[in-house]
Amino acid sequence: MPEDPVAHSELAALTRRFEEVAEKHDREFGIIKSDLTAVRLQIGNLDQKVEALGEKMDQNQARIIELLTQLAGRRPDAG
Repeated sequence: MPEDPVAHSELAALTRRFEEVAEKHDREFGIIKSDLTAVRLQIGNLDQKVEALGEKMDQNQARIIELLTQLAGRRPDAG
């Protein structure tokens, strides 16, 4: 039985479309993966900044407590 040229042509067209879509999905997945990596790095940087800010706040609070403790024993009118 001879092969059907129309069927081969349609099969070839479907194969091309499938491969094009697969390539497009691969590119889009690569972009998304890259974006996620960038987001992870930004979150890591934010975590470091929040941690540093927390440490700075702790230092400032300790300094405020130290200054208030020093002032607690003084008379208000004494310079």
